[in-house]
Amino acid sequence: MKKVSIFILLGLYFLSQPLQAQDPLDLEKAIQLGLENNLQVKIGIETIALRELDRKVAAGTLFMPSLNANYLRSFATEDVTQTFVSDPKNPREIDAAKSRNKSYSIVGIYGFRPESFVTMQRLGVLTEISELDSKVIVENTVAGISTAYYRLILELQRYKVLQQTLQLSKARLEIARAQYDLGGAGKRDFLAAQVDYNGDSSLLMTQQQIIQNARVNLNELLAIDPQTTFLVQDSTISIGDRLSMEVLEENAFLENKLLLVNQRRNNEAFLQLRQLQAQRLPVLNLNSNFTNSVFNSDAGFLIQNERQGINVGGTVSFNLFGGLTLNRRIQSAKVNQRIQDFNLEHYEVQLRSDLQRAYNTYENNLGLLSIEQTNYQVAKENSEIALERFRLGIASYLEFRDAQVNLLSAENRLITSIFQIKEQEIELLRLSGKIFYIDTNNSVESD
Repeated sequence: MKKVSIFILLGLYFLSQPLQAQDPLDLEKAIQLGLENNLQVKIGIETIALRELDRKVAAGTLFMPSLNANYLRSFATEDVTQTFVSDPKNPREIDAAKSRNKSYSIVGIYGFRPESFVTMQRLGVLTEISELDSKVIVENTVAGISTAYYRLILELQRYKVLQQTLQLSKARLEIARAQYDLGGAGKRDFLAAQVDYNGDSSLLMTQQQIIQNARVNLNELLAIDPQTTFLVQDSTISIGDRLSMEVLEENAFLENKLLLVNQRRNNEAFLQLRQLQAQRLPVLNLNSNFTNSVFNSDAGFLIQNERQGINVGGTVSFNLFGGLTLNRRIQSAKVNQRIQDFNLEHYEVQLRSDLQRAYNTYENNLGLLSIEQTNYQVAKENSEIALERFRLGIASYLEFRDAQVNLLSAENRLITSIFQIKEQEIELLRLSGKIFYIDTNNSVESD
């Protein structure tokens, strides 16, 4: 079986330099760094190497003959009494009779088992499963890093929105203070403006903490120090071309790695059954040896016996009865194969459902996006008008605050909608096995 190495995939993403504090970071660089450092990816690579080693060792064990060299040297000193048929009344007695034996041999054995070919096929499938498991880890890592990266951008955008809100609150506070100092407004309006300003300041500080935690979450996926800071190059979240459910489902049933893993496990269960059934067939063992031996003795008819030559033979064995152990193992393998059939069918149903759920959310957020964009423009214009009216003393502070809150809510909904579209886009690409085709070219501005 031709080995499909995960190193080919990782080679496209490795970096030559580690990330330093305050270095610019884009999505591509984040993915590169994450795949280089992620320990689960490294474990997956080592697992592939281990499976491949098992396959090679099995090939040597199952199909290669064994060859052994033996050497023997022995000495003996014995008191011997010998009685011969020709003269039974006069036994021969030899004290301290010496005997010496020297031999060496080379023995070769080749055993052929019918299940050997099935065993090699099964080990090949297990290697494929390890490779696919490693690719699942890579895809999940890419999806996790992408989502965490865009989550950080979302929180940075929210921080920017809160900064703008705080600036409006500060402008309102300065207007209220000037009106109060000039006697044009009551202290209540000034205090209300101060309370709103303090509340917006508190929200901004809370958002700073959220951004810090978002950075830590991304750093964890990149396997770097959680205190490392970097400059995010992207200020907006990009949205790729509109996805098609038909294309996604077609790609998923061809390239979804977990589906391929379940298919390979189903095949492995079938091969395991065939491997056990093949053990009912006869086993052939061929053997050959070259022997050279010399035996010397002070007692007996032969003073020296020397032999040298080649012996060749073979045996065919057939298991007639083994306590029904093999039958029980075959029955268990049949049950396991049915279980794997059910697992494969279950995952196919689950994959279709996951795709449909993610696509429904994706379509819904795409429909909401145009509404939220329009609503944001309206809320922004209304806020500007309310601020001017408040500055001129035409509008009350409640009218201005209401417009300000509406603007904050509208912009938050807009950027959140964009993020949710991107989040579902990443999930759909992951499910369809196309996670490496994330589009970072098209973007939707929130302002």
